[in-house]
Amino acid sequence: MTVAQHGRFDYIPISARPDFVWPDGRRLAVYLGVNLEHFAFGEGLGAQLAPGGPQPDILNYAWRDYGNRVGAWRLLDMLDALNLPATVLANSAMFDYAPELIAAHVTRVDEIAGHGHTNSERQSAMDEATEAAMIARATLIITDAYQVPPKGWLSPWIAESLKTPDLLIEHGYNYTLNWCMDDQPVWMRTRSGPLLAVPYPQEVNDIPAIVSRKGSAADFADLIIDTFDEMRDQSAQQTLVMGIALHPYIIGQPGRLRQLRRALVHICNQRDAVWITRAKDIAATFAAVTPTPKTGLKL
Repeated sequence: MTVAQHGRFDYIPISARPDFVWPDGRRLAVYLGVNLEHFAFGEGLGAQLAPGGPQPDILNYAWRDYGNRVGAWRLLDMLDALNLPATVLANSAMFDYAPELIAAHVTRVDEIAGHGHTNSERQSAMDEATEAAMIARATLIITDAYQVPPKGWLSPWIAESLKTPDLLIEHGYNYTLNWCMDDQPVWMRTRSGPLLAVPYPQEVNDIPAIVSRKGSAADFADLIIDTFDEMRDQSAQQTLVMGIALHPYIIGQPGRLRQLRRALVHICNQRDAVWITRAKDIAATFAAVTPTPKTGLKL
């Protein structure tokens, strides 16, 4: 009896792949994925601090809005103080709701990647035409504001339709963060050519770690440090990518921010031994050092 397959990539164990290195011979790339998200009031999806009641759910809406009003600005101060770049995963609704926040990241020359229109919806629930229109609109909004077309995409809630990778490549994207199956970038097949899957964390991610698993801020900081130290050791065998996924309404709370600073200082103290960068630079470098296979990458 056969098992359904996605057909997007093949199984190749990490120990059986060609070796490569990041710039300056580094073996571990580290990037911060900062999620800037806006939620519809009184409807739709959203992470919850406490079980939501009937709409309008003021408690959870206001808790999430704290991230854009306060937490993200505190996080920006920390990134500036530590001289850390970021990949910003921005709902296109943020460009109207909090343009000053987007502008602050643009000034830092952070990467702005696509992250749907709002995290109140899942693109996996859209038909192909609706999903294509949403991707096109989000891409245009980012391009108009940033003057640079986005190259990477993270779907709200990591929700894909069966056509999402095809639509991304057809709208000018060259990498996705949706697939969390590896510690190296992986070439994916689409109907229009190759799309790169850059590792995005579901472990070193404040939503699963703190909201879902009820871990403390100190637990999350320890997880970042332990993951970094272990992956730095592992990278002696294979070159790797470590992402750190952050949501300002969670990690931007004062007590959690202090613990995050502890973890990021630990990484910064070893910055001469690793490559601290942006996701798009990881994608571009991998594509340059590991050329697209000539066959088998188009459905």
